[in-house]
Amino acid sequence: MLIEIHMLKNFPATNLNRDDTGAPKNCIFGGIQRGRISSQCLKRSWRMSPLFQNDMAGHLGTRTRKMPQMVAEKLKEMGVAEEYLSAVQKKLTGFANKNGKETDTGYTSQIVIYSPEDIIAIANVVKEVIDDCGSVKDFEKKKATELETQVKGAEVRPVSLDIALFGRMVTSTAFANVEASMQVAHAFSTNKVLMETDFFTAMDDMISGDAELGSGMMGEIDYNSSCYYIYASLDTEKLKENLRHSEHPDDIVKAAIPSLLRTMAFTNPSGKQNTFAGHSLPSAVLVECKEAPIPVSYANAFVEPARANREKDLIMNSIEKLVEQVKTMTKDFPSLGVQKRVWFCTGEKVKMDVEGSINCPNFDALVQEIAAASER
Repeated sequence: MLIEIHMLKNFPATNLNRDDTGAPKNCIFGGIQRGRISSQCLKRSWRMSPLFQNDMAGHLGTRTRKMPQMVAEKLKEMGVAEEYLSAVQKKLTGFANKNGKETDTGYTSQIVIYSPEDIIAIANVVKEVIDDCGSVKDFEKKKATELETQVKGAEVRPVSLDIALFGRMVTSTAFANVEASMQVAHAFSTNKVLMETDFFTAMDDMISGDAELGSGMMGEIDYNSSCYYIYASLDTEKLKENLRHSEHPDDIVKAAIPSLLRTMAFTNPSGKQNTFAGHSLPSAVLVECKEAPIPVSYANAFVEPARANREKDLIMNSIEKLVEQVKTMTKDFPSLGVQKRVWFCTGEKVKMDVEGSINCPNFDALVQEIAAASER
């Protein structure tokens, strides 16, 4: 089954995802500048969300260059002597490196997302080598590439849920490459965006009277205000295939789908949140379930930007544009095969009046509908 998720989220002044200059990311769509949140930013915010971390505890991995430290901690739990751990960490910095070059930094050259089973597999190999060597001096003679090639079973080792969802590409035979089961689009604003700048000063609390004037510092922060269209598609069969070596993969998928929906709705990127506190909930959510793997974004609903006018605000205009695009695509492409279409709109302001659509009174009802559909 293909599950497609469409959301509209309206934000006040924010800088959720910055470019290399510190300004909010943007793009040109329909010949007009829009606000943008990269798919990488969205996926990280969902993956690291306390909600998702709590729901799927024990099934998630860690993306890091600090793998040597993680393995050293595991070896310590396994009873390996402290004197070996520094040598182990240096040796493991050569993993996922074409030349196996080791460093004293404790970091690998490549950032990789590891499942808990990956760390255990590395630790088991390292411990076997340590036991065979019998001394730190002998262990130090081993090459990183030699250790790496001894980490077997990548093709049958379980991967974590986040790897199964978002994929993994790594230049090492010790770990399996995984094709993502979830595709995530860069979110973009339904409205035309005008970038703005906040000039601020920080006042010195110790300044007294008129003798000392001025601020302790001055600065600028760029921001914008955008109503974002967020789109993602999840291939549940591919997700199950990626999890096939895990225990009870069907149960993991069953728990993951409603958790993903809640996480996408309740989680926002962390960029400049201490400054802007841009914590918004979705104004509309549409989820479509298909048997045929034909993903379709409704991004073109906003080729002509949404805008506020005397009769409708920006949110309402964006929602109506989305609903109209669904109607048009359903009429023009009847063979797309949407088996279930579930809609939620805050305040039930706009109905999805496409035949067969389920209009939910609240977001929780939508999650329950999709959870039930995914179990069939």
